[in-house]
Amino acid sequence: MKRRFLLFAIPALTAPLPALAYEVSHTDAQWRKILTPAQYNILRQAGTEPPFSSPLLSETRPGTYHCAGCALAVFSAKTKYDSGEGWPSFWAPLPHAVLTADDTSLSMDRTEIHCRRCGGHLGHVFPDGPPPTGLRYCIDGLALTFTPA
Repeated sequence: MKRRFLLFAIPALTAPLPALAYEVSHTDAQWRKILTPAQYNILRQAGTEPPFSSPLLSETRPGTYHCAGCALAVFSAKTKYDSGEGWPSFWAPLPHAVLTADDTSLSMDRTEIHCRRCGGHLGHVFPDGPPPTGLRYCIDGLALTFTPA
């Protein structure tokens, strides 16, 4: 049986993600101890990092990108590309790695991307990416860790 969680649109920087039944879950206080303040802001409060500030933006080695909250592999370096937007961009996530939710914060209609294992906010997906998917997964670098192949 396939389980689907409904995620709620959360205005950036205002409220922690709702407590849902994720494989990896912690109290708010535990997340604050596990993550840096900047990672907490992004992963648990749907914040964002300044454009062009992530060291992962210029990462070009083969490898795998993982959720910084729970270490789930979420993107392959094979799908990374330079979108010119200022955040690491991918044209597809790894299978069964992310969940999506409608995000109407900031007076925009967007699709928010969450880690399926811990619910951490990773970024957004837009329909203006390259082939073969035509999608641009615009991801906060601080929401990821990178493991070279």
